[in-house]
Parts: sequence; structure tokens; C-alpha cells
Amino acid sequence: MAGLLERINDAMNSHNANNVAALFAEDYQSFQPVHPSRGFGGSQQVATNWTAVFDGVPDFHAELLAASVDGQVEWGEWQWRGTHTDGSAFLMRGITILVGRDGLIAQARLYMEPVETGGGDIDAAVREMYRPPTPQG
Repeated sequence: MAGLLERINDAMNSHNANNVAALFAEDYQSFQPVHPSRGFGGSQQVATNWTAVFDGVPDFHAELLAASVDGQVEWGEWQWRGTHTDGSAFLMRGITILVGRDGLIAQARLYMEPVETGGGDIDAAVREMYRPPTPQG
């Protein structure tokens, strides 16, 4: 039997929100540690979310880049891409950590973010994130 990551990859690429939601326990808990207010519970919300994904990005494609399994915990590195209905590019990359129970996803932590395609280099990022003092000149 395929692991949860492979099954969710296939379900996402089916473009059917019910196929995706069917892989989640009714009492599923979603956590997005970088965006704590986005957490939610329940497989019905999974169906609602993925309906919006497929409506907004009709050619959505998920690619599982790497995976690691330790018992009931599966880590996956993802690339999600496609085209929004307005013609603009959609591209996200990140990590999901799934916890299985009875063959379903019972809990997940998502670290998925839009890819920044025009941002500054590492020096600019360090200055923006850490705000080191500038030398007096």
C-alpha cells in the first residue's frame, strides 16, 4: 500500500477535492506554524480548501520532491505549480509533516509558501530579517 504522501500526491493531481478530503480523518487537525491563525480542524474544511485550490488553479500539479517516513509520521518536500484563472503563474514550495492514524491523515503541519521570484539576494534578506546596525560612516 502506498504511503500517505504518495496517496495525497495522487489525490491532489486528480483535481477532485473529495478525493483529497477522503484521505483525512474527520477529526483532522491542521497546523501552519508560520501562520498560526490558519490552523483548522476537520476533513470538511479540507474539501472546502481544495475546492478553492482547483477552482483557482485548474491545472494545479503537485510534485513530491523528497520524502521520509518514520512510523506514522511522513515528511514530504513539495512543489505545487500551475496557472491561476487570471493567467498568472502559481508556484509554491515547502514541507508537510503528516501524522497518520488508521490509514488516514490525522494531523499535519504545513510549511508551504509562495515562491518569491524577484526578491533580493542573501545580503538583502539578512538585512531585512535581522536588521543589523549599519556602520557609522
